[in-house]
Amino acid sequence: MTSMNKVFADLPVTIFEAMSQAARDNNAINLGQGFPDDPGPEDIRRAAADAVLNGYNQYPSMMGLPELRQAIAAHYARWHQLDLDPMSEVMVTSGGTEALTSAILAVVEPGDEVICFQPVYDSYLPIIRQAGGIPKLVRLEPPHWRLSEEMLRSAFTPKTKAVLFNNPLNPAAVVYPREDLELLARFCHEFDAVAICDEVWEHVVFDGREHIPLITIPGMRDRTIKVGSAGKIFSLTGWKIGFVCAAPPLLRVAAKVHQFLTFTTAPNLQVAVAYGLGKSDDYFLSMRAELARSRDRLTAGLERLGF
Repeated sequence: MTSMNKVFADLPVTIFEAMSQAARDNNAINLGQGFPDDPGPEDIRRAAADAVLNGYNQYPSMMGLPELRQAIAAHYARWHQLDLDPMSEVMVTSGGTEALTSAILAVVEPGDEVICFQPVYDSYLPIIRQAGGIPKLVRLEPPHWRLSEEMLRSAFTPKTKAVLFNNPLNPAAVVYPREDLELLARFCHEFDAVAICDEVWEHVVFDGREHIPLITIPGMRDRTIKVGSAGKIFSLTGWKIGFVCAAPPLLRVAAKVHQFLTFTTAPNLQVAVAYGLGKSDDYFLSMRAELARSRDRLTAGLERLGF
């Protein structure tokens, strides 16, 4: 088996398919894949339907529809005071995983070390290995799952090319405070490393916590690739609309990778996501409150069962 075949042979895709099938067969709640119970916001779905019937259905721009790129930039300006040029610092991809793939393949070369914090999303290691990189796993410790000076000092080396950072952290549900982000930023500077930030859960924050994108930490603007996902934001997981935000030198290289992965994404879905990102703050705050109620209900049920 060639090394590239070995990379793909190690992909754990069948685990999730098997769990989903078992859940269907046994009429059980599926905790293996994130299938929302709700079909998604009706007005956003109607916007997609209208766009497919009355809009443009040919190849859209490889970088994404200008209206969606503008909406992404405006959304992050509103929520995080992040100033992005939509034409040179924002790219649309076919989902968050493709966004991560474009970012990793753009930055990592054979022999480069990439720091990953455990627990890790299942696609990280295969993509890093596909790029020829060497994953360097750092174990986060419960119950707080926080970063520390000692932890980072033991992980970063002169071979460190990138750090793959998931915030909020799935599945540990940590929303990292500013002091952890500043600590990680300091190490990225010291070792001249790029931060690839998986922030697809950025709107799923509870109890007054605030998501702070690493790209907004002083000194990280030009060495961070921020990844977002409309599928996670709007609970429309099948749409597979991802975002890549980065300074022009990083985005240009990621775009070259994206060109030969998926090239572009369904234009009607891009139109609908642009509409959705422009919804009022009340929509996003209400969504968080509803998810928090579901979390509290699940927590209470598990406690009654003795967990």
